[in-house]
Amino acid sequence: MPGRPRILLVEDEAAQREILAYNLGAEGYVVEQAASGDEALLMLRESPPDVVVLDWMLPGVSGIEICRQIKARRETRSIPVIMLSARSEEGDRVRGLETGADDYVVKPYSVAELLARVRSQLRRVRPAATGTRLTYEDIELDPESHKVWRGGREVKLGPTEFRLLTTFMEKPGRVWSREQLLDRVWGRDIYVDTRTVDVHIGRLRKALRKHGGADPLRTVRGTGYSLG
Repeated sequence: MPGRPRILLVEDEAAQREILAYNLGAEGYVVEQAASGDEALLMLRESPPDVVVLDWMLPGVSGIEICRQIKARRETRSIPVIMLSARSEEGDRVRGLETGADDYVVKPYSVAELLARVRSQLRRVRPAATGTRLTYEDIELDPESHKVWRGGREVKLGPTEFRLLTTFMEKPGRVWSREQLLDRVWGRDIYVDTRTVDVHIGRLRKALRKHGGADPLRTVRGTGYSLG
């Protein structure tokens, strides 16, 4: 289903990677796997995920270096990185966090613990994906009941318009290009013309203004759209 949170799992041990991928998939996430640092960097450039689960010890480019590069690039620096490491010394943990890792999990760990850490990071960057109700000015969105209200009155939205509004409300003020919206709302594997985005933005605007009020969506010429 388009709109599901995407996790990039970077782990060179095949058995460990398969266990984690299975359990993350069972949680409803789209899991993309990389067995090396070079592969992970390529995937990050092509399509940034919502969360990176990253092993410290990798062949080639190390996990620490990948984390440093993720946090150095404007396009990826806001992506949470959960570092996995067999190194439990305090100095190693500090080094991992100083490189920019958002969380540090020492091996051996329980899968349940790691899933909890992933949910915690997603709550920060994709709150709707964890069932958190979103509010922006007089607009309220409940991801669990798939309902939207503006000024206390319910707004009827189609599934695509609902996913668009969810995307905007998770990051108010962020400008989304049409291509980014296609990736997030329709999914990477579905071919849709970018003009389709404009059509659905028009429908969303009309629905949000049905009972009055200013247009909360902003068109950024030559770039895309944002909320507020």
